[in-house]
Amino acid sequence: MWSGPRLFDPCLFDAGGFVTAESLRVPAEPRTSRRARPGTLLRAASDAIPPSGLVLLAILSVQVGAGLAKDLFAQLPPSAVVFLRTAMGALIMGLIARPGLRGLSRADAGIGVMFGVTLSVMNLSFYESLSRLPMGIAVSIEFLGPLGVAVAASRRRLDLLWVATAGAGVVLLAPWGAAGARISWAGIGFALVAAACWAGYIVLSAAAGRRFPGTTGLSFAMIVSFLLVAPVGVATGGTGLLRPELLLAGLGVGLLSSVIPYSIELEALRRMPKRVFGILMSLEPAVAALVGLLVLGEMLDAREWAAVACVVVASVGAARGSRGSVE
Repeated sequence: MWSGPRLFDPCLFDAGGFVTAESLRVPAEPRTSRRARPGTLLRAASDAIPPSGLVLLAILSVQVGAGLAKDLFAQLPPSAVVFLRTAMGALIMGLIARPGLRGLSRADAGIGVMFGVTLSVMNLSFYESLSRLPMGIAVSIEFLGPLGVAVAASRRRLDLLWVATAGAGVVLLAPWGAAGARISWAGIGFALVAAACWAGYIVLSAAAGRRFPGTTGLSFAMIVSFLLVAPVGVATGGTGLLRPELLLAGLGVGLLSSVIPYSIELEALRRMPKRVFGILMSLEPAVAALVGLLVLGEMLDAREWAAVACVVVASVGAARGSRGSVE
């Protein structure tokens, strides 16, 4: 959304920067036996699109999903929308990568539970911020989480410039004077909580990747997140959660925010350097602002666009300095 953060989101970074295919333990697949692959047509279609185009499609999918989720806030509270999205994510992940509890140590289970708690708080906080702020602003503030992790991992002096640039963006977004009518301190607070959780998510996803095979750690975390979000979501959503049109919209949010971008990003990561992937993902706040304008009619003024630009520039700068690649 995310990213606000989607189920897999651009929050699939490792502790040293943006995600690598190796950190997900998803090796590039050989393309010799096309008849044996049920996803041959999908793979062939993705092969026709350059990897940079795939990343942009993933970003667009996430932000359209966030726009659809925000549109649902008129009929369901944010926590109920999070419940629908989390339920869809847990169901899909449970089918794709069913986590096995046999042989799981207390330490491993603890990491998985912490991962799930962080994921649930991250999603709840982001959707609460999204209900109080324009999309582009909420995503820009939330993006401070992965930016902070990338800067902390590199320890270059130049990164102080990116920290200052991102900080200037946040200062520009502060609701001084007339801005207070459209930008609330509560919305900023929720977005900052989401950013902190996103940073924690990055660290915990790396830890889970070392303790769980494949993506079963994420699947475990999604189930924990669903169990935590369910009581709040059901209590706030009530009978509205039983309306077929809202369930269908929730399915759309889950697909656009989680399943589709995850699949696209994995394919892109197999075909491009990690640094380039990180730079492209840094465009997400700007794309969020554009989707907010086109889908929700959210107009940003010059000061707010400048704030979004500060976060994008800081993220691009930090991503350019990240080491390693996925060749």
